[in-house]
Amino acid sequence: MALTIGIVGLPNVGKSTLFNALTRTKAAQAANYPFCTIEPNIGIVEVPDERLKVLAEMVKPEKVIPAAVEFVDIAGLVKGASTGEGLGNAFLSHIREVNAICHLVRGFEGGDVIHVEGSVDPKRDREIIEAELALSDLQTVIKRIDKEQGPARTGNKDAKLSLALLETIKQGLEKGILASAMELSDEERIQLKSFQLLTGKPMVYGVNVAESELSDAEHDTWKGKLGLSAATPLVVISAKIEEDLSDLGPEEAREYLSSLGVTSSGLDRLIAAAYDALGYITYFTAGPKEVRAWTITKGMTAPEAAGVIHSDFEKGFIRAETISYKDFVQYEGELGAKNAGKMRAEGKTYIVQDGDVMHFRFAN
Repeated sequence: MALTIGIVGLPNVGKSTLFNALTRTKAAQAANYPFCTIEPNIGIVEVPDERLKVLAEMVKPEKVIPAAVEFVDIAGLVKGASTGEGLGNAFLSHIREVNAICHLVRGFEGGDVIHVEGSVDPKRDREIIEAELALSDLQTVIKRIDKEQGPARTGNKDAKLSLALLETIKQGLEKGILASAMELSDEERIQLKSFQLLTGKPMVYGVNVAESELSDAEHDTWKGKLGLSAATPLVVISAKIEEDLSDLGPEEAREYLSSLGVTSSGLDRLIAAAYDALGYITYFTAGPKEVRAWTITKGMTAPEAAGVIHSDFEKGFIRAETISYKDFVQYEGELGAKNAGKMRAEGKTYIVQDGDVMHFRFAN
């Protein structure tokens, strides 16, 4: 289950600089003018997870395969994008393909980087982007309402349910409420996903600050500046520092972050926030051939988790031999955990827990 994060924002807020740093590439052209990025740049990065490293050191497999995140650098949106301004709807369509959105807002003052709106105002900038996403969704919802009205009039139950939800979403969007922030039932949220709305996607906010401001940055202060609620996922990041980190080895990077008074990179915090927003967790498989991290959705059963490896594993599922990560480490591997009675044979109803080390038995 690959996680795809689209980086969006106004032009010149640091999206391409951040993308290059996160993916350790120079794939995205970073320049001081709007619409520098035209086609979306795509880069795949490893999900940082110290547990994978610990398991690999214990098992000493032939190879180690981390979970991966795909970052998509989407061109800068401007006011009026939903009606074709700037490079318009083409870029809104790119956002439709991602699992989650990282909305990057400029927080740094000064410098020679042009601001497309003429001044730095994080709350205004956030609202411009969200208004364009909402307006685009409103067009989508109105078209879908027209499509569902006929079947609903003839008594089609599914069409009636869709129409009622679409009307609710339309009213919310007209008030400036994002679909993801609307009060909906669990069933309505499942149905919402099928509409593929831009504002229905989980959103993590990133504030791009100057290098000198990173260690003193207060998340609550920035949430206030952006006009966000206390529960909103937000990562304070310096694209310039991330760019510097991309040229360093792991030990040098740790020392550099420490010298800045920061404990983790923006990449680590951004991925963690996106995982949390999407309800993702990780389980592991560990054997002599490979130690591997697998991404699943919280609440998945053992057969569903097995299906992430291969559909045959889910179809022929018999049981999952399971050891918690803590027990695996404490008892120094599978054999030690098994001898200590810490290996469990879990059946079809078992809900996989974050960090489980699993071996699936299935019928061919």
